[in-house]
Amino acid sequence: MISSNDFRPGVSIELDGGVWKVVEFLHVKPGKGSAFVRTKLKNVQTGNVVERTFRAGETVPQANLEKSVMQHTYKDGDDYVFMDMETYEEARLSAAQIGDRVKYLKEGMEASVVRWGEQVMEVELPNSVVLEVIQTDPGVKGDTATGGTKPAIVETGAQVMVPLFISIGEKIKIDTRNDTYLGRES
Repeated sequence: MISSNDFRPGVSIELDGGVWKVVEFLHVKPGKGSAFVRTKLKNVQTGNVVERTFRAGETVPQANLEKSVMQHTYKDGDDYVFMDMETYEEARLSAAQIGDRVKYLKEGMEASVVRWGEQVMEVELPNSVVLEVIQTDPGVKGDTATGGTKPAIVETGAQVMVPLFISIGEKIKIDTRNDTYLGRES
């Protein structure tokens, strides 16, 4: 159990049969009446965001989330097969369970898999990945680093906007949180 006074961004709680993560909180002490905590909660399974008010000191069950580092070993049909790096057990996850970051997942990549009981809540990829450009328009003499951008498709199939001087076969670093080009890699 966790008190509403201990809410912080990132804390996970069980509410209405689901897992919710505290996004924002505000402890309010009005001049008249008792104090309360106004929160913004995000459902980990569906992504829905709701605002909820708790009495100050009210206790709610804290979600027991387990995080384990797993390595993506291969893709089997529509499933992505991950291996636990400690126990060597395999887990099969669908693209829906992994989320929209699946476009940056390649074989051999390590990811953190967050579970609530037996249910997979989310898969956290590294904040940045290095991938090879497999398709883009050719660079033209005179293209500069401060110029415009063009679309490029990387080895996992994801499309990223890159500077005009990037060409096919180059390895680039991509921020997986906001799909942006970070720079070249050698």
